[in-house]
Amino acid sequence: MAAPCSARRALRQRRKPDLSIAPELRLLFTRQQISRRVAELGRQITADFAGEPVILVGVLKGAAIFLGDLAREIELDATFDFISVTSYADRRKSSGEVKLLKDVDQSMEDRNVILVEDILDTGLTLAYLKKMLVARRPRRFKVAALLDKISCRQQPIQADYTGFEIPNEFVVGYGMDYAERYRNLPDICVLKQ
Repeated sequence: MAAPCSARRALRQRRKPDLSIAPELRLLFTRQQISRRVAELGRQITADFAGEPVILVGVLKGAAIFLGDLAREIELDATFDFISVTSYADRRKSSGEVKLLKDVDQSMEDRNVILVEDILDTGLTLAYLKKMLVARRPRRFKVAALLDKISCRQQPIQADYTGFEIPNEFVVGYGMDYAERYRNLPDICVLKQ
């Protein structure tokens, strides 16, 4: 039997996480702030590509939620692919060494490629991925990063579409994790030291 309308409505409503039960977290951006900014990025991408198809290449696992929300805001013919790299393992700081875990499944040649990343910090991972994907001769190559930690940059690289600039703090939620925890939080939070 289906749940009554009021029960279904309550299930659909996204509530803010109760951070009192997770004292190690401090709220940085609410789900509503993220949603508004992602919609703005979608409109900008739609205008920039003016009716041309795009392929969104999400960097797993952290960018999966951002990619899904961003794709729904882009009013173009958009397809998905995914790539996976690591430079963190279970640490809070990048090891500085990027390792490819999963490559894209389709050709990037002569396609409009938007690499979708959760966070741009040192720039090492993005520089690695950009070099690899640009070598596959896309028509146009752009980067969309939800978060940008400019103060951590080690490579002179930047995103074409940026959600928010953030201070040098370790963040979780909205797909981002610490040792695979916190990915399912609807907000972005700072993981306190």
